[in-house]
Amino acid sequence: MLRTTLLFVLTAVAEIIGCYLPYLVLKGGRTPLLLIPAALSLALFAWLLTLHPTAAGRVYAAYGAVYVSVALVWLRVVDGVPLTLRDLVGVVVVLVGMGVLMGGAQRG
Repeated sequence: MLRTTLLFVLTAVAEIIGCYLPYLVLKGGRTPLLLIPAALSLALFAWLLTLHPTAAGRVYAAYGAVYVSVALVWLRVVDGVPLTLRDLVGVVVVLVGMGVLMGGAQRG
């Protein structure tokens, strides 16, 4: 379970970086050279997806919950935006949802 969660986190970081760098180019006026590491990060993201246990259903739902969590950490750490109580409650809700979904996978 720890290995899968770490894989989810790495996948989310690769996806976020791959989307954040083009945002900096298009909206922040940064150098187009940032598109090179963005493309590499998205390629890494796609490769990491192939390492997930299965590529459907519950696994993608669980990944989505981790993605939301990592995106909020990114928002706080990289963008410097303070998280609200609503952000924290929301991330707890999606992580609990992930637990419910993955718990059902073990029984069914």
